[in-house]
Amino acid sequence: MPAAGKAGASALDVEGRRAREGLTTGEVQERTAAGRINSVPTATSRTVRAIVQANVLTLFNAVVGGCFILLFVLGQWRDALFGLSAISNSLIGIVQEYRAKRSLDRLAITQAATNTVIRNGARERIPSAGLVPDDTVVLAGGDQVTADLLLLGGASLEVDESLLTGESEPVPKMGGAVLLSGSLILAGSGRATVLRVGPDTFAYRLAAEARRFSLVTSEIRRGLGKVFVVITWLLLPTALLLVNAQMQDRGGWTGAFGSGRWIPAVVGAVAGIMAMIPLGLLLMTSVAFAVGGLRLARQKVLIQELAAVEVLARVDVLCLDKTGTLSSGSMVFDAVHAQGAFRAARWQPVLEWFGAQSEGGSTAAAIGAAFPAAPPLAERSAIPFSSARKWSSVTVGPESGAAGTWILGAPDAVLGGSPGCAAAHGEAAALASTGLRTLALAYLPDILPPDAGETGLPTTLEPVLLITFRERIRADAAATLDYFRRQGVTVKIISGDDPRTVAALARGVGFGNGAAYDARLLPGDPAQLEDIVDAQSLFGSVTPSQKRDLVRALKRRGHTVAMTGDGVNDVLALKEADLGIAMDSASPATKAVARLVLLDGRFERLPAVVDEGRRAISNIERVSLVFLSKTVYATVISVVCGILLLAFPFLPRQLSALDGLTIGLPAFFLALQPGGERYAPGFLRRSLAFAVPAGFCTAVCVLAVSALATGFGGHTRENAQSAATVTLGLLAAWILVMASRPLNGTKVLILAGMYAGLVLLFSVPLTRHFFRVDWPPPGLLALAVGVGLAGCAAIEGVGRFTRHRRARAG
Repeated sequence: MPAAGKAGASALDVEGRRAREGLTTGEVQERTAAGRINSVPTATSRTVRAIVQANVLTLFNAVVGGCFILLFVLGQWRDALFGLSAISNSLIGIVQEYRAKRSLDRLAITQAATNTVIRNGARERIPSAGLVPDDTVVLAGGDQVTADLLLLGGASLEVDESLLTGESEPVPKMGGAVLLSGSLILAGSGRATVLRVGPDTFAYRLAAEARRFSLVTSEIRRGLGKVFVVITWLLLPTALLLVNAQMQDRGGWTGAFGSGRWIPAVVGAVAGIMAMIPLGLLLMTSVAFAVGGLRLARQKVLIQELAAVEVLARVDVLCLDKTGTLSSGSMVFDAVHAQGAFRAARWQPVLEWFGAQSEGGSTAAAIGAAFPAAPPLAERSAIPFSSARKWSSVTVGPESGAAGTWILGAPDAVLGGSPGCAAAHGEAAALASTGLRTLALAYLPDILPPDAGETGLPTTLEPVLLITFRERIRADAAATLDYFRRQGVTVKIISGDDPRTVAALARGVGFGNGAAYDARLLPGDPAQLEDIVDAQSLFGSVTPSQKRDLVRALKRRGHTVAMTGDGVNDVLALKEADLGIAMDSASPATKAVARLVLLDGRFERLPAVVDEGRRAISNIERVSLVFLSKTVYATVISVVCGILLLAFPFLPRQLSALDGLTIGLPAFFLALQPGGERYAPGFLRRSLAFAVPAGFCTAVCVLAVSALATGFGGHTRENAQSAATVTLGLLAAWILVMASRPLNGTKVLILAGMYAGLVLLFSVPLTRHFFRVDWPPPGLLALAVGVGLAGCAAIEGVGRFTRHRRARAG
């Protein structure tokens, strides 16, 4: 024999031995030592250390921390209260991102499972992580495929690949076919060799992109980020101006250091710097989102990232995967379509028998639900279903009233070879074109030949029935889709199922009457893809990567996209969407990348999520008006004092007291208020339209009172600071009143408590001493109140003007 022939025969002998006896212990150890095992790395792109660094080592935290430490070193701990807010912000950010990281680390395409393998000629059960290449795996119904396998000859399986492809129909697999990790064996048995393990498997590669760390795209977070960028650029030059001004006011740099007056100068500069940073705004935003998450948790909705409640409120395109979202994924009996002269008494017992066969899968279960089993059929022989022949049969005796052989299976396989079945075959094709799953029941008076499975069915079959099935539609699907349509949200159904099936299900929920677009015809050109996805609402035969591409095309068109799904085939699209929503039946991988999980699988929960998102956005917008106004007036006061070499009119502790009474505590309660209007884009623009003029007005009033008190009135620095505090308290309180409208009973109580707190601040000896405030002399108090009331009137005018302009724009 030639050398090449001998080598080929030797290789075949080795493969044959492995199929019979599996790997030896030595071969397993060799592959394991080389790292070729079925385990996958779980680390995301961000470590815990990176998350902590990203939330702690920021410019703002450096400024806040530096000022905090400086005041403590100088013994001015009473003026360092702002440090608590910075610590809270960092902790919330760390916890939020760590939760997202944990979800990604738990991402798993296949459940923790065990496998039966052949090793050393004997069967043994091992964890799925212990599989190595060339292992021989024994497969049976109910097993999960945990590595990519090559099915050996002679095997015949029914495989559910819906988690990977989105196709809900079982897929027949014969010897030589590849089984992908994440598949589920529905029926049949056989052996397979391991092709690929760990990171090389199809399921892992599909989920690799999903493991990339990212936070949900939040307009509020993005808008606040822009504000912080502007403040960052202003912070350093303003700080330098302010420090110099405070030193000059205390006798110049030399005089201030020589006399020790540099300490109060530094305290004044810190007050101006810290007032510019809206530390509490991030905290209140997180609080509003967290409360929304708690409210939704009571409704069995899990929020995996706080800002997700905001995103759904501004979604304008909702993409739905058919299976698990609009449908339950199970089949239900639709109807029987008689084709012959058989009475119900003859064929009904046969259907009852087929429906009682547990190995028949979901189709048999649907038949059994429609035709509950009566007394046992007098069965003489039966041929079980095989994906190769696509039919099963039962032969019964005359005592049953249905003597003969009955064959149930796919119309092409049962009716295709019988001339007398041509009409029934045509009707079956017509029914299938409507998206219904169709089976054919045929009758043979004689016993079926033993070799019918290999040679084919006799051509003398008589068609009896066509049986149609449809997917079970969720009871809440139609009403929920109608809700989104009323809210102006465009709904698109994107499924891996046959386009005809997708169209049929869409009609069942009242979603259009047209055909679904076949994704196999989608163009590769991005511009053409955008046109198609904008024009079409139904898509079938969509691959996982195409789902992602469709979502990307919608986002390029400026849409905010939410995507629902339950299979691994949805992972890439869920990750790409602005908001991923997983159902309760979703795979672990899908739940890991989704921002929102419907724990009880009720699609009707989504309107409540929209309402909660609107409440959060509405309340955060109110809160932002107050915080951004403070940032504006603090920046203006700091810049003016720095340029004109004026003393900063407040101590840090005085600003902390005002912040707590007119911003912090009231904003906390406002962030929890119910209600919320339909979302309109432009959160930051609307907030700044009021905050900038209101902040300028406040700064002018405070600077005027401070200048009149020290420059012309001859009052002490302490009296001037108290007068400026009175003026700022009145103005900041009115800004809060403007942000709280429309008022209700709860808001009135909040505002009344705020005004009472301001009075107590100046009246209680303990607070007067701690915060260094007192009632100014009568004349100065009248000036502070008069200027404050005039400023309140101006702020009222600003508010009315911005509301009128917004109403005209709307």
